[in-house]
Amino acid sequence: MSRMSITNTPKTATVDDAEQIGRMLASAFDDDPMMRWFFPEEASREEGMARYFSTIFARQYVRHGVCERTDAAAAFWVSPEGQEKAVPDAETVQELENILGDRAELFRSAVGAAAEHGPKEPHWYLAVVGADPAARGQGHGAALLRSGLAKADAAGLPVYLESSKPDNLPFYEHFGFTVLGEAELPGGGPKLWAMRRAPRTPDGV
Repeated sequence: MSRMSITNTPKTATVDDAEQIGRMLASAFDDDPMMRWFFPEEASREEGMARYFSTIFARQYVRHGVCERTDAAAAFWVSPEGQEKAVPDAETVQELENILGDRAELFRSAVGAAAEHGPKEPHWYLAVVGADPAARGQGHGAALLRSGLAKADAAGLPVYLESSKPDNLPFYEHFGFTVLGEAELPGGGPKLWAMRRAPRTPDGV
């Protein structure tokens, strides 16, 4: 019996994908310092993270962002036009606080700190990209990254992201991102690196 192939071709994600995307990203971010800080209890981390990612996807990014997926990865982007609308509404904030429990206050502080240092120029924002560890090395994350970067380049705009995992910085640098600076999240949280990629023209400049 032949093994089913897992395609890394990006496709538009829909709200019906929320549960699967939540599970994929929970696996992808299991070793991420920021997510481990938000979900410190190992016994409940996977379930909590799956609920977290499926909630922000279904209530926030799929409505106001550009969300793509492969069979083993997902990415959430926000264009300049969607950035004001992509801010979580009161109901979403309450749902996230229920998921985070006693870590909700740390989460609010971290989101507020990130917003204060956000770029002022028009830009595309890469909110989330992650691949299931079982499929790493098969190009899922890279395919999603290239797809979103192409959209930003077509608009002639830079892309910003934040990463709390130092091992990921070379991956982003390979795609043209440079580190703008670093900061520690309030409340004793992990370090966060802000990165920017300048837009490229069709000839790669």
